[in-house]
Amino acid sequence: MRTKTLILTAALSAAGLATSVAQTVYSVNAVGYVNLAIPAGFSIIANPLIASANTVAALFTAAPENTTIYKFSAPNFSINTFEFGAWGNPAQTLVPGEGAFINAASAFTNTFVGEVSAGSLSNAIPQGFSIRSSQVPQAGLIQADLKYVPAEEDTVYRFNNASKNYSIHSFEFGSWTSEPNVRVGEGFFMKKTAAGTWNRTFSIGG
Repeated sequence: MRTKTLILTAALSAAGLATSVAQTVYSVNAVGYVNLAIPAGFSIIANPLIASANTVAALFTAAPENTTIYKFSAPNFSINTFEFGAWGNPAQTLVPGEGAFINAASAFTNTFVGEVSAGSLSNAIPQGFSIRSSQVPQAGLIQADLKYVPAEEDTVYRFNNASKNYSIHSFEFGSWTSEPNVRVGEGFFMKKTAAGTWNRTFSIGG
C-alpha cells in the first residue's frame, strides 16, 4: 500500500505550511490528508487521521462497488459491504489506532482527511488477537520510531496483499525476531498474552 502523506498546518492568520510528518511543522494543531493506495483483494488498513466523522460512509467515499470491510472483534468479524452505492452499515467506525481488513473489488486510492493526533496518546490493546495501527500518520519501526513498548511474547502479524501471507514478528527474550516496519495507513494483527496500552507522546513540531 503506497501512501502519499501531506500535512497542512492550520493557522487563523495565514495559509498552512505543507510538509510531511517526518519534517518539522511549526504548529501545535495540524490538519491534512493521506492518499492511501489500496490494491485489489485483501489488505489490512487503518485510518491515520481524526476525521470530522470517523465512519465508514464518511471515510470511504471512493470505494468500488462490492468492496467489503471486515472489522475484527475477537473472535468474530463484522462484515460491511458497499453495494448499490451505499454501505450496509454506514455508521460503522474506524478510528486512529484501530485497523480492519478490506477486500477491494478493484484497486483504488482512498483519501483520508482530518487532524493529526498529537499530545499524550493512548491505544488500549486487549489480551489475545486484535487489529491495531499507529495513531499518527508516521511510518517506521514499531518500537524505535512509533514508540510501542513491547511485552514479552507480543507478536505482530503484517499481511501482504501480493503474497497473501503474513510476516510474523515476535518479541522474545527481550528483543524482536525482526522489528515490524509499519507503513502509514497500515493495520496489523497483534497478539498479546496480557492486555496492555500503546502510550506515546507525539508532537507536531518533531
